[in-house]
Amino acid sequence: MRSWRRSAEAPLSPIPVATYVTGTVFLGLGGVMGLLGVVDGLYGEDVLGFVLGALLGIGMGLLFRRLGSVRSEPSRAEALFTVAALWLMIPVLGAVPFWVSGGMPYLDALFEAMSGFTTTGATVLSDFSAWGYGLFLWRSLIQWFGGMGILVLFIVVLPHLAVAGRQMFFAEITGVQKEQLTPKLRQTAQAILRVYLTLTAVTLVAYLLCGMSPFEAVANTLSTVSAGGFSPNPQSFSAYSPLIQWVAAGVMFLTGVNLLLQYRVFFGRELRAPMRDPEFRAYGLVVLFAGLALALTLYLRHGYGLEPALRHAYFQVTSLITGTGFASTDFAQWVISAQAILVSLMFVGGSAGSVGGSIKVIRWLVVGAIVRREFIRVLHPQAVLPLRVGKKSLTDDAMRSVAAFITLYVMLFGFGAVVLGMLEEDFVVAFTASAAAVGNIGPGLGAVGPMAHYAELHPLSKLVLIFQMWAGRIELIAVFSLFTPELWRKLRS
Repeated sequence: MRSWRRSAEAPLSPIPVATYVTGTVFLGLGGVMGLLGVVDGLYGEDVLGFVLGALLGIGMGLLFRRLGSVRSEPSRAEALFTVAALWLMIPVLGAVPFWVSGGMPYLDALFEAMSGFTTTGATVLSDFSAWGYGLFLWRSLIQWFGGMGILVLFIVVLPHLAVAGRQMFFAEITGVQKEQLTPKLRQTAQAILRVYLTLTAVTLVAYLLCGMSPFEAVANTLSTVSAGGFSPNPQSFSAYSPLIQWVAAGVMFLTGVNLLLQYRVFFGRELRAPMRDPEFRAYGLVVLFAGLALALTLYLRHGYGLEPALRHAYFQVTSLITGTGFASTDFAQWVISAQAILVSLMFVGGSAGSVGGSIKVIRWLVVGAIVRREFIRVLHPQAVLPLRVGKKSLTDDAMRSVAAFITLYVMLFGFGAVVLGMLEEDFVVAFTASAAAVGNIGPGLGAVGPMAHYAELHPLSKLVLIFQMWAGRIELIAVFSLFTPELWRKLRS
């Protein structure tokens, strides 16, 4: 007798892995929202948003898991689709508490949730006094989830996602360096998670010891370690002591360092590993010299003392190069030369394999290697010149990947700047908001500066920025592949 039940080998969804993984993540988020609803209830705050989010998350999660499957190995096309769909669907659910309990229009709630999960840190919240502890904690927590990479977490927690997880891991982490520390992907994910959790614990203790209140220490820790940038304080880090600002600058610097490199240093005791890594050396030099140039500008043009000049300079340099977006002061009021330094850092980014955003240092090293080789060829046209970064030779695939990524990045940035320019009629806002969104950085200049917000932008501008944040989080390829007929043909087959 044939069973009425659906077999695991015959999923109802046409894209079973995407459906199953989305359902699994929805279950997890629903459970978290349910717990926050209980906490909010104990403090007498509005729990409706968290209750509704929990019911939707758990209900849709169970349904999607029922419709999906992970027993078959997904194709590359399905992995790309899964990553793109997952990072779009998660903010759709995560926006519910902001919409229902936070009193935001759903578009603003989706903007806030997308900004959180993509660790951008651009906010539409204008009145911080209108929210309770639960919403601020959720706001920081979604950044922590996003910085860690929910996919990596579920590779660790759910071993039966091993095959599907491997495909999605490489679809999500599309940098030039796909270094695996261990032979098994699950062990690599555990190493990444171990560094992330350790950095979270150390940062929390440091903030508490420096005098930050317990709630703000928790919320700011989640946002700092993830390179997110949401703070429960409307004045960001300008409200805290100089010591706290120095601690935050140090943590933000680490968020831009490859997590596997940090694992080798802190757990493998390979203390010389950073100096052998060309990307880390370049990243460190950029931070060093940009910080010195900015400190000198602040010292000479704004009359800062030596310590405040160095502190604010290195705080903002590490904040913007990693895409964190915290502010130790309103840098939108600085002279143009200081702002120019900061805006240029928006296009640099941290290391590949870090939680930082933007283009990433390794890609700029590849571009530099290509330019250097072409200069040599002008003098020696017959020379055979292999392309190298450090001691590693680069393949043609790596060069094509870098060229495609930077081309798409510039196109998406330019598209956003033009559309926002027409809608907002403010070049500074259009340029910096577009750069901040696609690079997952957060604050821009002018009306979207570090002490301002995005609430007054045109609704179409917000939709464009939501799209840019989404595409920037998964490094463009997965998103733009959705616009190719070839991907849909492969999915149908």
